[in-house]
Amino acid sequence: MDAIEAARAGDPLAVERVLRYYEGYINKLCTRTLYDKDGLPHIGIDEYMKHRLQAKLTEAIVVKN
Repeated sequence: MDAIEAARAGDPLAVERVLRYYEGYINKLCTRTLYDKDGLPHIGIDEYMKHRLQAKLTEAIVVKN
């Protein structure tokens, strides 16, 4: 809770700590079957979706109501 409160107060290191805490969960949400240039499937992380989720989490923490 202390990290979230510090992040809400605008501490960039605390925001980074919260993002690291949720990184495993975000990676799990973003795991997809991706295809290489030859059309072969492999499991990987959708980086675009990962960055979007991180941005939404950061926005939810930092935005003042």
